[in-house]
Amino acid sequence: MIFSRKRAGEARHARDERADEVLDSPATEESTASAASRGPYDVSEAPDAPRLDLGSLQIPAVPDVEVRVQADPQGVIQQVVLVHGDNALQLGVFAAPRSEGIWDEVREEIRQSLYNDGAAAQEVQGEYGTELKARVRTPDGLTDLRFVGIDGPRWMVRGVYQGEAANNPAIAGPLAACLDGLVVDRGQEAKPVREPLPLRLPREVAEQQAAEQQAATQQAAPGQREA
Repeated sequence: MIFSRKRAGEARHARDERADEVLDSPATEESTASAASRGPYDVSEAPDAPRLDLGSLQIPAVPDVEVRVQADPQGVIQQVVLVHGDNALQLGVFAAPRSEGIWDEVREEIRQSLYNDGAAAQEVQGEYGTELKARVRTPDGLTDLRFVGIDGPRWMVRGVYQGEAANNPAIAGPLAACLDGLVVDRGQEAKPVREPLPLRLPREVAEQQAAEQQAATQQAAPGQREA
């Protein structure tokens, strides 16, 4: 499933803090009405702008950026990748405690996982704080990756750049604008820390997909009866 979207963005600031493995609870939430100058935004402070609503993530429309998603038959999204030319940005969003960020710990776990797979990773400073860069071996050859983490109120967004944008943030351009304008709708339900927040196809897309599947089933039925 591919969505081609056009967008414009803004963004928020990163917090790198430790987190305990506990259940998050809205009882720990306190008001943060201050306006952020750039995203990713919490839904409570997001400016008005056209976005593709995927549930916990709302992706702003940016020219020439394709939103590619993999979803199961029920419309639950398993993966979100934004593509612009030869560059890509994979997005994930996870539950976190209200009072602490988890990117520091998650980043160290990514580094250790890469090391175990024989790939060295180095920390670099980016617009959102400490990032992680690595070169990994894939079936298509060596691939450069850049991991970005942004801690928000009770959530964390993780982005993975691929392509030349992994080495040169200056050319990330439209993909970086998508990240800057991203909106997270965390919801109020208590969730285990680091649990992926639910993503879903937009209602009209899910309905169209269901109708297409039903039509395909009905077309197949007469042939099955004849057999």
